[in-house]
Amino acid sequence: MEIAENAALVVVDVQEGFEEEAHWGPRNNPDADRNIAELIDAWQASGRPVVFVRHDSPKPDSPLRPGYPGNDFKAYVEERRGKGSGPELFLTKTVNSAFYGTPDLGAWLSEGGVRQIVVAGIQTNMCAETTARMGGNLGYEVFFALDATHTFDGVGPWGWALTADELARATAVSLHSGGFAKVVTSAELVAAAGK
Repeated sequence: MEIAENAALVVVDVQEGFEEEAHWGPRNNPDADRNIAELIDAWQASGRPVVFVRHDSPKPDSPLRPGYPGNDFKAYVEERRGKGSGPELFLTKTVNSAFYGTPDLGAWLSEGGVRQIVVAGIQTNMCAETTARMGGNLGYEVFFALDATHTFDGVGPWGWALTADELARATAVSLHSGGFAKVVTSAELVAAAGK
């Protein structure tokens, strides 16, 4: 795996509100937070750009709404902000894709000549997947760090239900088979970043 010297790590919505199991239901991948932290550390140690994305939900009952403690980044993310030697961006959004945030992610990546992005964060099949898909559509080479994401059990139309693990697998298959992103592990990315 070849990771460019200016490949950007996009850390999506790693916020305290996702700890509220009563709101979200059962989650998968308890190792996600450790893997996200290791990716941030590797990117910052190598001087590569890191993007910290926060979801400011417009829904009044959302654990991610501004002004509510759940809107804050998880502590391990907040304590890493500003610690790298490379470029860093903080952006907020109200929709799924980090490419529809403020400030403009695409413009910031273009200014840095970035053509390769790594997506990690929460939720696997929602904002992380949407950001990866849009990145692929916009012509970026996208790596999706599946084990540095997590999601929650979901219910769809007609009472169809999928576990968080099933939803994560569906995301991996969709991104891979659709050519939106290369689905990889965080360990592969950390190793590549250290070369």
